[in-house]
Amino acid sequence: MPEGKIIKALSGFYYVKSEDGIYQCRGRGVFRKNKITPLVGDDVEFLAENNKEGYILEIKERQNELIRPPVANVDQAILIFSAKNPDFNSALLDRFLVLIESNHIQPVIVITKMDLTEDSDVDVIEKYVHDYESIGYQVVVTSSKKGDGMDQITPILKDKISVFAGQSGVGKSSLLNALRPELELETNAISKHLGRGKHTTRHVELIEIAEGLVADTPGFSSLDFKNIELEELTFYFPEMKTRINDCKFRGCLHVKEPGCAIKEAVIKDEIKTYRYEHYLSFLEEIRQRKPRYER
Repeated sequence: MPEGKIIKALSGFYYVKSEDGIYQCRGRGVFRKNKITPLVGDDVEFLAENNKEGYILEIKERQNELIRPPVANVDQAILIFSAKNPDFNSALLDRFLVLIESNHIQPVIVITKMDLTEDSDVDVIEKYVHDYESIGYQVVVTSSKKGDGMDQITPILKDKISVFAGQSGVGKSSLLNALRPELELETNAISKHLGRGKHTTRHVELIEIAEGLVADTPGFSSLDFKNIELEELTFYFPEMKTRINDCKFRGCLHVKEPGCAIKEAVIKDEIKTYRYEHYLSFLEEIRQRKPRYER
């Protein structure tokens, strides 16, 4: 039975790339019956009816999966945040990082639009770059218009499935166009009235770029922490995770508990105050979440 990878999902069809080409496939009825949805990135077995069409028969075990955007077997998430227009938002970046970490996907931070910055902006961005690199994250600073930083991104993409995600209007499509100009992906300028960009990507598709596959997606339509429990949140802040065994009490949430190694590290500036404040904000958001009831 031929095997392949779903590279695009559109209007109920799944486009499977195999050694023999790309087949437009439908899923078997049993998938709907078992409430299984094939995802872009899935490795599948399929039955070819002719040299262009077929049916997906089996979905191989997934390494991981994202629901919004719907992509499976992701190796890394390229988180795109702009230095200006819109301004760099560390709280939103930390929210993305927690969600990516919780899905066991490697994050890479890319800061775009450096060509729009002034000297004072550059100082701020350089401080954030230093902070996130000291935590252990890979950070690339770019300008799609000038072409700066593109040579650093291409080796990151090789032989991997990457999701490009980030705040609307930060230049995801512009960055992809800079990496592969013939794509000519639709881009929209920031709406000055709304202060944000319009979504220009309407379906998920894996695009071959720099010897890897990149999922250009409509973005994360859900940025809540509905699948993260209070006790888990610390594990998605790497600089906290390495210190949790030093807390006096097991299960410490690092709020008011005595002998907390995390709070001590914040006082010593070993953990940045803004990161800790974001942790507390996310913790309260999870605490206020409506309880889930199993059916």
